[in-house]
Amino acid sequence: MEVESRYVAVRHHVEGLPSEDDFEVKAARVRWWPESGEVLVRNLYLSVDPYQLNRMKRRSASHLAVDGIVPGERIDAYGAGEVVASACEEYKEGDVVAGVLGWEDYTLFRPSPGVLMSKLAASDDLPLSHHLSALGERRRRRRRAPRHARMQFLLICLSVSVAPGGDRWIEHVAGTSGMTAYAGLYEVGRPEAGEKVFVSAASGSVGSLVGQFAKLAGCYVVGCAGTNAKVDLLKNKLGFDDAFNYKDEPDMKSALKRYFPDGIDIYFDNVGGETLEAALANMNTYGRVALCGVISEYTDAGHRAVPDLLEVIYKRITIRGFFAWDFLTRFAEFTGVISDWIRQGKVQVIEDISDGLESVPSAFAALFSGDNIGKKMVKLA
Repeated sequence: MEVESRYVAVRHHVEGLPSEDDFEVKAARVRWWPESGEVLVRNLYLSVDPYQLNRMKRRSASHLAVDGIVPGERIDAYGAGEVVASACEEYKEGDVVAGVLGWEDYTLFRPSPGVLMSKLAASDDLPLSHHLSALGERRRRRRRAPRHARMQFLLICLSVSVAPGGDRWIEHVAGTSGMTAYAGLYEVGRPEAGEKVFVSAASGSVGSLVGQFAKLAGCYVVGCAGTNAKVDLLKNKLGFDDAFNYKDEPDMKSALKRYFPDGIDIYFDNVGGETLEAALANMNTYGRVALCGVISEYTDAGHRAVPDLLEVIYKRITIRGFFAWDFLTRFAEFTGVISDWIRQGKVQVIEDISDGLESVPSAFAALFSGDNIGKKMVKLA
């Protein structure tokens, strides 16, 4: 079998704000044959995530954890698709899979310890797109994972743990936004009923879930976003107690003082920069900060936060960076709890879906211009 597969590539290394002009759509012939031992997947949904920008840079600390992207070559990314041909017993034609695919029409892979892929349950009654946003899917397979495969887990929140005897148990996890939100809030933030929670980038894929989880924990929740429409979404659909447009606030410290006159107990940080500085200035004693992302610093190193460490010391504030895979032991709990919340209508999943492979460049650029709401992904078919 031979198919033509289009794929998205970068024309050159991207050092500042990404634009559509930084990308091109190319085409290649993909060949599969019964003796190859390979699996051919027709991609249905592709995840579009900010961390990819650091991979596109010529140099980045993220390259210590995951390979950089080479201009002109295919870009691997999380996604979901349907098996159209298989030369191994593990995968059958018609299986729906989620894992590391690519910004392309078709992905060819050979099952091995270095390939992160899992089959989704045929009985699942929730939308396939949810497995790239709020939900998770895992299957456990005992095999030794090479170092480069384990490191790729770091930025896409797929996880590895060490079993007795040194064997590796690879947990294939979709829905990285949901797992990140759940682990960051409950394990790092440790909310208690009545506490005050602030969420930055609250209309994004992670922030929109964090706020809803915090409300279910009995907290008072305020989020910030970059448009009035997003503010309305947070208050009127997602149940935040309050929200504000940070672009309307020239003094972030004063703004947070208005919204949290009694101080902040938990800050879930997705942006870094001056928002982190302002949150620390308004934290209560023994406050907790969950550092999830610093998107404001991805395109401008001048936005790096310069926190007042005296605030941290005298208020005994805990600041912790984390990855979802740090909390693998809570994965089963996460999938069961959040699936039930979604089915019961307690959690709303916000997805921003573009159509067609050619929309990947604009979808990616939108992440850094504030145009997206919720989890950004592209639907191919």
